[in-house]
Amino acid sequence: METSYLLAVGASFLVAGFVKGVVGLGLPTVAMGTLSLVMPPVQAAALLIVPSMVTNIWQLAAGPGLRALLRRLWPMLTAVMAGTVAGGALLPADSGTLAVVALGVALMLYALAGLFSLQLRVPARHEAWLGLMAGAVTGLVTAATGVFVIPAVPYLQGLGLARDALVQALGLAFTASTVALAASLALHGDFSLGAAGASAYALLPALAGMLAGQWLRGRIAQHVFRRCFFVGLFALGLHAALKPWLA
Repeated sequence: METSYLLAVGASFLVAGFVKGVVGLGLPTVAMGTLSLVMPPVQAAALLIVPSMVTNIWQLAAGPGLRALLRRLWPMLTAVMAGTVAGGALLPADSGTLAVVALGVALMLYALAGLFSLQLRVPARHEAWLGLMAGAVTGLVTAATGVFVIPAVPYLQGLGLARDALVQALGLAFTASTVALAASLALHGDFSLGAAGASAYALLPALAGMLAGQWLRGRIAQHVFRRCFFVGLFALGLHAALKPWLA
């Protein structure tokens, strides 16, 4: 691999891991946003697999009630995986420009939701069908963009889970999305042995950034960092959405 390529990947995952260490999420979102500046989204998504899998398993394993969450969230998780694989099969193979624009729109929507602190409330009586819908839409967005936060994160935040349970639920949802994304990419020949090796390399800066972010978490103002994070994410999304016309 070229030195410039290695540096770009390393820097992207270092920053993405740092953000995840501070706020508890954002690794795939930041990595996809920054890598889209230098490579197609499908290539960036392949690099995402190993760092996302390892960091999210770490996150979900640290929580208090995995079995209870699985019983509650399995319809959503199943729909996420089915939607991702189905979306990968339905999307055209030459959707490079469309994928970049879709990624930009997804990043901007997520940033706006974070900046304006939009908070859903999911009534218990509607949780089953809303979970299926949120999971299926998240799967389609994941297949198109490699970003698996919309609408999964707002939906999980709307369940009223305790903080530790929410962090674990996010790790569970992101792990399911990563497994499905890897399967979808592999079915289309976009996650080869070489891509897996490059993804494994990306794990090192991601973990380094995550550890640095966790160390800094209690030493900075969370609300200031989150606002800066979402403003930067919106700028990345806007650039990606306009990229076909800026070239």
